[in-house]
Amino acid sequence: MSVYATFCFIAAAAMLITFVNSKIGHMQNTIAITAGSLLLSVIIIIAGKNGFTQLQEIASAQLAGLDFESFLLKGMLGFLLFAGGLGIKLDHMRDQKWEITILALGATLFSTAFVGIALWYLCQLIGLPFDFIYCLLFGALISPTDPIAVLAIVKKLQAPKRIAIQIEGESLFNDGFGLIIFMTIFSIAFATGEPTVSSVSMLFLHEAIGGILYGLVLGFFFHCLISATDDHAMELLLTVGIPTGGYVFAQMIGVSGPLSMVVAGIMIGNWTRIKGFSKESKAQLDHFWELVDEFLNGILFLLIGLSMLQFTFHIEDVLVVLIAIPIVLVARYLSVKLSYISFSCCRVYNPYSVSILTWGGLRGGLALAMAMAIPSGIMVLPDKNIDVREIILVMTYAVVFFSILIQGSTIIPLIEKAKLWQNAHDKK
Repeated sequence: MSVYATFCFIAAAAMLITFVNSKIGHMQNTIAITAGSLLLSVIIIIAGKNGFTQLQEIASAQLAGLDFESFLLKGMLGFLLFAGGLGIKLDHMRDQKWEITILALGATLFSTAFVGIALWYLCQLIGLPFDFIYCLLFGALISPTDPIAVLAIVKKLQAPKRIAIQIEGESLFNDGFGLIIFMTIFSIAFATGEPTVSSVSMLFLHEAIGGILYGLVLGFFFHCLISATDDHAMELLLTVGIPTGGYVFAQMIGVSGPLSMVVAGIMIGNWTRIKGFSKESKAQLDHFWELVDEFLNGILFLLIGLSMLQFTFHIEDVLVVLIAIPIVLVARYLSVKLSYISFSCCRVYNPYSVSILTWGGLRGGLALAMAMAIPSGIMVLPDKNIDVREIILVMTYAVVFFSILIQGSTIIPLIEKAKLWQNAHDKK
């Protein structure tokens, strides 16, 4: 079966799960699709262990042909981040600029370091010879909250405005910075030559600053193109050029594609929406990109659940999973708490803010794609054929599923309490 045919079947399955959920389950679509794909993976694995091995092999081979890492990092991510940037209101973000900056940069760096140090220490205690640089690599890929998962779940629950803007802004920007941190540590861990401080710093600056500047140029260029036509269909089609050609060109020149898509999306969603689009396009812009967003989200989260078919599990993996989930949660709580301490002296915040940002710090396909980019063959336990990639993949997979299924489905009471407090506070 071709890659295109596999893609079509996955898309149809995601839409079918969404339809059934709308009639029966009434869960949030992202949670329903992830749970449904996980159940399907378990059924295929059980069938494989009971004589239907061909079914599991066929499914694994088809998923391998899709190349999940490239499919997300070099394709879908551009569309999803651009769609997220379109929905950001710049005046709201301007009011929260320092909070978003501290959370996106400071909290991500702190969490990366905390997860790396804590994981390395606990691995030594249980006798697992996991090098510190690989622990830090896991910290880098798991620390950024995934904008795709966050925007798909938390935004639709209508959290209080200030909390919602912080969550949305942080998730959109920290994934770009997190990806840069990951690539920087990745280059140190797997570089053929000896990395230097200057080379690592230049890589970080080139990716981050270059991505932001490129996003500004890209947004301005397409603003001019959209402003130059009154054709309603052409205006919407031109927006598609940003996450397609614009995203690919960012990869070609070596700047951060994710950051450039967020910046360009914010420009088009705020500046061009007011001054460039015709009346018809203004009315349909959000509907068009919400449809694209829903379609790609369904495919992504179905792939997340089915990716379990490609994993090899050992008993040692259970230990690292039991360690990884609480470490990541503690790191998230401390990074958010310390961030709030740094800026709470200037404003009064909703008392549930730290809890919501901690429990709403969801991880998704971005973390899994980064984990899949790690090369195999670097053994941790050679006698059991366990390598670095397997351990990091299993930990990432466990954290992603815990965040989507457990955190995503239990955050509603926290947001409801925050709404009640906010309503009472606004009446005073």
